Amino acid sequence: MSAYEYIKQAILHGEFPPKMRLTEEFLAKKLQISRTPIREALKQLETEGLTVSMKRGVRVRHFTELDIRQIYDLRTLLEGYAAAQAAIHRTDSDLGEMATANDMYEKAIDQYLETGETTIEDILKINHSFHDSVIQASKNQHIHSHISKVVVVPLIFRSFYWFNADQLRHSLDAHKTILKAIEKQDTERARVAMHEHIYHGRDQVMKHIDVIDQQYTGVEEQKVSFQTER
Repeated sequence: MSAYEYIKQAILHGEFPPKMRLTEEFLAKKLQISRTPIREALKQLETEGLTVSMKRGVRVRHFTELDIRQIYDLRTLLEGYAAAQAAIHRTDSDLGEMATANDMYEKAIDQYLETGETTIEDILKINHSFHDSVIQASKNQHIHSHISKVVVVPLIFRSFYWFNADQLRHSLDAHKTILKAIEKQDTERARVAMHEHIYHGRDQVMKHIDVIDQQYTGVEEQKVSFQTER
């Protein structure tokens, strides 16, 4: 596993919680590698919105209630527009890509709920594939770069983490509604269905925002250090 993947997974799973300070020294010692790949990984994670630069090192990004609302509002506007444009411009090939991604999504959810053969990370990855296929079908090369700036992985991961079986099925049904609207070139239905789908994920995060804040109270004072730094 690369330094980037290790740190990213540690952030997603709470090993490196919000507001925690990370230094190149600490991470290099923990992973038993040089600082160069650590430095590159931290730059990439900052670009993705997972960390925030400090004078020395970085801290894991913390999201306030206002942050969450604003991020999801922007994402809803952008992806709703993408879905509406996809309904206009989609090709048969685009429809095939979306259908394939959604079939994989359904299979991953079934395996997760029935056998445990897949994980939330697997479901999240395939969910991204479906959304990416919708954006691709919009035929607007600028939409993806803007959406990538507001698709904040920890928030989406946490929304899926709190989904129960009914909510996962609800997410799958939303994908099917979006796909059907795009197939029928119903721009307004595609836009509204995407809005509803994204806000459903936001609502799961908002329900648990107090739990998150309580869990990580005081973490902002935490400093990552070890004996050789003292």
